[in-house]
Amino acid sequence: MASSMNSLETIQKKIDAVKLFLSVSLSIANAHTVDFYTCDVWDQFMAVPPVEVLTEITLNGDHKRAPEHYLNHGNAKKITFGFCDDSKRLVDVAEFLEAAYAHSLPGLGVCVGRTELLQSLRHTDNAQPLEEVPGAVVESDEFMNSKKSHEVQAMSEVVASLAQRCRVKQVIDVGSGKGYLCSFLSLRYGLQVYGIDSSSVNTHGAQERNRKLKKYSRAYQRHSKANRTPTVVPPSGQEDLEDIAPGEREKEDMVKMSGDAEKEEGKGRRDGEAQTNTTGLTDRNEEDAMTSLTSAILLEDNSLPELDQSDPASAPEEPFLSALCVGMVEPTSPRVPPSELSLEERERRKRENLDRKARSWVNSGGMGSGMLYSPLTSYVTAETELKEIIGELEDAVMVGLHTCGDLAPSTLRMFVAKRELLSVCSVGCCYHLLSEEFDPTRQGHYMARGERKECPSSSVCGFPLSGYLREQSWFCGRNARMSACLALERVSKGQGIQMESLFYRAVLHVILRDHYSSFKSEKRVGNVYSKATSFVDYVWRALRRLELDESKLSDGVIQGYHDTYRPRMVEMEAFNMLKVTLAPCIEGLILLDRLCYLKEQEDVAFSTLVQLFDPLLSPRCYGVVGVKALGTELS
Repeated sequence: MASSMNSLETIQKKIDAVKLFLSVSLSIANAHTVDFYTCDVWDQFMAVPPVEVLTEITLNGDHKRAPEHYLNHGNAKKITFGFCDDSKRLVDVAEFLEAAYAHSLPGLGVCVGRTELLQSLRHTDNAQPLEEVPGAVVESDEFMNSKKSHEVQAMSEVVASLAQRCRVKQVIDVGSGKGYLCSFLSLRYGLQVYGIDSSSVNTHGAQERNRKLKKYSRAYQRHSKANRTPTVVPPSGQEDLEDIAPGEREKEDMVKMSGDAEKEEGKGRRDGEAQTNTTGLTDRNEEDAMTSLTSAILLEDNSLPELDQSDPASAPEEPFLSALCVGMVEPTSPRVPPSELSLEERERRKRENLDRKARSWVNSGGMGSGMLYSPLTSYVTAETELKEIIGELEDAVMVGLHTCGDLAPSTLRMFVAKRELLSVCSVGCCYHLLSEEFDPTRQGHYMARGERKECPSSSVCGFPLSGYLREQSWFCGRNARMSACLALERVSKGQGIQMESLFYRAVLHVILRDHYSSFKSEKRVGNVYSKATSFVDYVWRALRRLELDESKLSDGVIQGYHDTYRPRMVEMEAFNMLKVTLAPCIEGLILLDRLCYLKEQEDVAFSTLVQLFDPLLSPRCYGVVGVKALGTELS
């Protein structure tokens, strides 16, 4: 397997190569787009015209030299990666683009493909086909949008293979969100899944969803049975709701469920916007609103909008019932009309219903009551004692699909520290929310969601994670980590950058500098652009948001600023494209650091980076996989 060549020493050398490149180029990623004109950012970093940059990027040449080319080249003369050693400005765009590709994960050649990983996980002396629940027909695209469906199907097969490789039946999904991955793993592969999320809105919604699935699955059962047996028409006057033709009853149930689901999703979206607990914010769909998010990233706005944890493009959830197999639902018995029940029987059933409801809302206690999985509400860190959350904890696989900020490295720390966790598959996101141990600008604090917070102790900072980078006190910087969230593949296809909004914000900063002494106000402009009809309207709205004196300006003065800087908008476009080009390198360093951490652990027998998803569908497409020593090492 290719990853077998990636020893700890090899990964450390790859890290060194990326660090060397970023030591020259990271200043571009850390530059503030808001200050683009006030600080003459283009002249500060660039010695070539913007048209040349855009032309080189558009040509998209074969920027695929091996990293060794630059290391050997550096022995002959000083390494520049396209930058002048004296002025520190970019002078050779083509060489910069080549170096950027060479120091991204694809250029470094450290990742394996999903198919290759699956083959390795199943390559044992007694290899067996991956077990699926008999009769399960799970079509994820029926109850998820295309992005989520792609992610869940791809990752669930890897997780199920890890579980089979480690001979376990229990999966712990950290930052489980709305539980799509959990439900899929339980339905298709029969795994016992605990979904832990810090948002009570998410776990409440997941419990309600499971309750509805359990209830309406009976309609599916009746429908399936009706297809095999003749329909018996009840005597006149004795028709009951349970005795309506299965297809008609199912249709009624679907209408009710659709309405309930829409109400639930709407509430989840509204409540989700108020959430401030970062560790439970998973799969926050930054790609589904890529254009506005990319603009926010490039503005380095501390008031970056909360990314909806729900899936607004999802289809209604009722088709999910078609995924249920007979073994996943409770058998139904012939229904006796309530009027024919004895008083004792009515009281017994009432007690049972109350007990069942109570059990379904308890935040622990396993997979009882026929639930597809157990959603649990808890704020978890690397120090969390899982046994206090999961009473029936066994040997398990730990997973995280788009775990936000520090939760991804915390997941890896938990995997290393907890004896019961035999393997891990972690896909992180929201790098801008990582805490950095060695960021000199923080001075004991860091910014999170626009708020100044005390930094955690060094043992729980999100970056760096490995001892190798910690020994070197390496840091990236918040703006660079925000740049790492950009999606090169999508931007290359013409998606993602809303340049006019960036231009408006940068010119506004010039106006604030020239006319107001408070241009570095703690207040945020926010999403004014979406409501503005012109640049003049944008400025007026921004001044009102910032509570500044509007009498100092006029429409003519404002328009004059726009006309002055409009010809230089191409500079901003070219510079931001260079930021996007650097994104995979910064993300690569963060992920290599996590892989290095696993390879530093003596009891981790196998670890690798794997590309799980199509980056056009899901830009945060890389997973960190680790397996502890189990007696039979992976090939």
